[in-house]
Amino acid sequence: MEIALETAVPTYSGGLGVLAGDTIRSAADLGAPMVALTLLHRKGYFVQHLDQSGRQTETPVDWRPEEKLEALQPRVTVEIEGRTVHVRAWQYTVRGVSGAIVPVYLLDTALPENTPDDQRITDTLYGGDAEYRLRQEIVLGIGGVAMLRALGIDGDVVHHLNEGHASLATLALLERQREGRQWEQEVSEADVAAVRRQVVFTTHTPVPAGHDKFPIDLASRLLGAERVDLLRRAQALDGDWLHMTVLALRFARYVNAVAMRHQEVSREMFPQHEIEAITNGVHAVTWTSRAFQELFDRQIPRWRHNNLYLRYAVKIPLEEIRDAHAASKAVMLGEVKRRAGVELDPKVMTIGFARRSTPYKRADLIFTDVDRLREMTRRVGPMQIVYAGKAHPHDEFGKQLIQRIYEASTKLGDALKVVYLENYDMTLGGILTSGSDVWLNTPLRPLEASGTSGMKAAMNGVPSFSTLDGWWIEGCVEGVTGWAIGEDRALPQDPSHDAVDLYRKLEQVILPLYYGLPYRWAELSRNAIALNGSFFNTQRMVGEYIQNAYFPNGTMVRPLAKEAVG
Repeated sequence: MEIALETAVPTYSGGLGVLAGDTIRSAADLGAPMVALTLLHRKGYFVQHLDQSGRQTETPVDWRPEEKLEALQPRVTVEIEGRTVHVRAWQYTVRGVSGAIVPVYLLDTALPENTPDDQRITDTLYGGDAEYRLRQEIVLGIGGVAMLRALGIDGDVVHHLNEGHASLATLALLERQREGRQWEQEVSEADVAAVRRQVVFTTHTPVPAGHDKFPIDLASRLLGAERVDLLRRAQALDGDWLHMTVLALRFARYVNAVAMRHQEVSREMFPQHEIEAITNGVHAVTWTSRAFQELFDRQIPRWRHNNLYLRYAVKIPLEEIRDAHAASKAVMLGEVKRRAGVELDPKVMTIGFARRSTPYKRADLIFTDVDRLREMTRRVGPMQIVYAGKAHPHDEFGKQLIQRIYEASTKLGDALKVVYLENYDMTLGGILTSGSDVWLNTPLRPLEASGTSGMKAAMNGVPSFSTLDGWWIEGCVEGVTGWAIGEDRALPQDPSHDAVDLYRKLEQVILPLYYGLPYRWAELSRNAIALNGSFFNTQRMVGEYIQNAYFPNGTMVRPLAKEAVG
């Protein structure tokens, strides 16, 4: 549903889209035979506005696809509510470190042949109601399969559904499998098996509410009663719901979660299915600051081609690690001053926190006891915190969370400066994850499927301070790559214990180390790069998908796309 290609192409909202973009960038680096499909999102996600009290309002993004994308000639159609909806595609080309490319096709319904309502289907990412969302998913899934064929990408193709939004691609593949047969003819297990051979599915959501599902009457109205009946006969519905994850699970030959803990949670949610784990990563070059890129180029020349070489960061002199971080931090503090007009002190330990504003991420956990925080900074050492993150327009609790951070900032005043930056995007994300001294993450367990911002921080030698959830269970070596908040237990009996542990480690471990042992801190930074940066990257991740999911028998077919389309 979303792919983060670059800041100027606002076709993403956050982590899911950034992960998709990083996957494509690493596929291009590896020369993997891949193309990608998403929607155009002419109005993007939204532009965030915060007033003096932290109240969020939104306006549409203003961007011109023709300035960034190449218009393609093929047209396809999908049927929605009995109407023919015409779909075109735009191409964005991702080029890898050795020159290989992965084309990304962005589907667009803003064509004069369509009704005004249908022209708006590909306007807004995660906008509108359930009906709008299902229209989008029909275009993405069914229209996406049709567009691949129109572009000449056919034959022995693996369709990787990245989250359930694209699951209707399986319906299109089932219909193709049954071409030439009577509609009412029974769906055989051979039909299902034929589709399964072509489908891989990744689930990213550890809570039931995060999985798209639509009432059967809405699905029948938009897809048509015959198509819904076909899915029923294929045993691909969830009672009276078109449940997109259930649909994908029925037709996928390989299913994976995005971290080892997330695998456990997903197996509990869907116990009748075999679910593997491929832990997420980030695209190393994209998320490494200029200062650290230059350092790695000098010290580890092949790191861009083989991210595993970041293991050799253990031999980089600590003084060079310190210098590269100081340069990255200066860039971040300059950006804070430019955007917010606030001048932060480069000598003060700076905590970064940037991600979607939603209650389970508990962005305000550090402000549980403002008086203790104030006393800690006075007695042990000063701190400053930089925040960023958007709340979904319909998430009132997420919006209130931003306001609570503003309130805490007002209470603390100059005792602990807190800055909240508007419009968190790829550019700002890279600046914050590379320039912070500590990367804070406080999700309520087990609701973080993986998380990737801490991985970006690790690429730049920034240690994480996080609850043990998602990827951090695998990446945390206490006192070596960062620190854990709370104990490693699936469901804490009292989440308030996390705040107690957060304060204890800040006061007794992190602040004393930062101010008292600067070269020991630099060792921690170097460990984060060597241990976590070398592993939690999408180059390793894509390799696992190729070996375990796409081509488990070791055969990788080239080329996938015709030369004419990239």
